[in-house]
Amino acid sequence: MRALLLLFFMLPALSHAHGGGLDSQGGHTARASGEYHCHREPCFSNQQSQHDAEREARQQGRPFTTLYDREQWPHWLDSDGDCQDTRAEILIRQSQTAVVFAGNDPCRVDYGRWLDPYTNTLFHDAAALDIDHIVPLRHAHGHGGHAWSVAMRRRFANDPDNLLAVSASANRSKGHRGPDEWRPPHPAFWCEYARRWQAIKQRYALQVTPPEQTALAEMLATCP
Repeated sequence: MRALLLLFFMLPALSHAHGGGLDSQGGHTARASGEYHCHREPCFSNQQSQHDAEREARQQGRPFTTLYDREQWPHWLDSDGDCQDTRAEILIRQSQTAVVFAGNDPCRVDYGRWLDPYTNTLFHDAAALDIDHIVPLRHAHGHGGHAWSVAMRRRFANDPDNLLAVSASANRSKGHRGPDEWRPPHPAFWCEYARRWQAIKQRYALQVTPPEQTALAEMLATCP
């Protein structure tokens, strides 16, 4: 009972200190102090990512600007209005056989035949696959993409040359890391991975850091 009474008296103070509901990131700005506070994910992870990016920028002597927000990078769009979004189109494009759609729905791919180049594993169930951005959105944001227009971010996020159907576990293992922190588990794909990474970085004029360049050179050295 005493605990309930204590909570009852604390609630107005908490409300006054923070004020308002949580935003889409899981945090909000406190009215009293003007400080931004995290209360749940993905806010905690996003703040940690920003701290990591700022530390990396300081070590490399370059500026870092704003916090990455995936909602500012429109992706998986149906640009041509045929009901098949970017994910479906990549699955159709990269399947080694004609895909099978879910029931009578031509919008969602259900089955096909995909060889994941990251792990050299064969898949038939589309649900086991993610569509990976070779150069991840968050990585692009921290290496020049923060200054792009929404139209440019949309173009990058849906560029088929930057997309691969891969196993969900491999994609989530990679996260937003660059080649100096993560490489495909299947070394035979290192050459192609480095070439495509390099091409995307050049096309969109994204910064390449010295550790990243070293890692790319090591993977390119495996090319025939």
